[in-house]
Order: sequence, then structure tokens, then C-alpha cells
Amino acid sequence: MQRRLFIQSLAATASTSALPLLAQSAKPHLEVWKDPSCGCCKDWIAHMQSSGFSVTTHDSGNTAARTRLGLPQKLGSCHTALVGGYVVEGHVPASDVKRLLKERPKALGLAVPGMPVGSPGMDGPEYGGRKDRYEVLLVQADGSTRTFSRY
Repeated sequence: MQRRLFIQSLAATASTSALPLLAQSAKPHLEVWKDPSCGCCKDWIAHMQSSGFSVTTHDSGNTAARTRLGLPQKLGSCHTALVGGYVVEGHVPASDVKRLLKERPKALGLAVPGMPVGSPGMDGPEYGGRKDRYEVLLVQADGSTRTFSRY
């Protein structure tokens, strides 16, 4: 619904020839809550920025944001984000966030609980190339989940 209203307002204020250019230049915006000293959160944010997202960061921790946004604590990780009306918890790859925004499923958002080594932000040289298996979960409003992707 928000997306439709946004597009309608663009159409009302922009010329038709400017719309394709505007659509190409608009970056999805992430709002991220994290601990100020968390290095892996900074690395995840850099991953998202290099994948075409703009980011606003709140260095206030993420527990209150996670609660306010309705994500169950059991799905928690070290940072919580909001993009396009969806919650993104933890080290979710940018490609999955882009897929979420393209497909627009009826859901609360995506989560990678914990901090799996090898996920974006947890893939620095200090891990020696190690890559643990993990799942990105699609989280429903009632807290139930299903696998969105596997790595």
C-alpha cells in the first residue's frame, strides 16, 4: 500500500519522461539499529551499501527496536534493520533483501538468527575462509518462519 501511494505521488509531481530515470536512481533505504562497537554490524552495513542500499545507522543497540518491530527475540542477532516496511534481522545477504523487496511477500521480514560465520559481515579474514551453513528465514507476523534461502 505504501509503495502504491509513493508511486502515485511521484506520478503526480514528476514528468513522465523523468520517471524511468528516477526509478533507476532511487536506492532502497535501510534503517539499522546496532551496538556502537560491533565490527561485524559495520561490515554488514558496508556489504549492504556496496550492494546499492543507502543506510541510516542508530548506535543504540537493537533489542528495543527488535521488540518494537515485532520480531521474536529467539530470532535475534546483533543488528536489526527496517527496509521497505520489512524487518531484516542479522546477517541477511543483500541479494535476499533485494528479492524480498521485489517479491513483496506478506510477511514481517527476514532473519538470520545468531551470527553464522561466512554470512555477510561475518566473512572477514579473521575467519580464515570458513563458511558455516545457515538459513535465511522468512518471518510471518505471528512469528512463524519458513526457509527463504540456504547457504
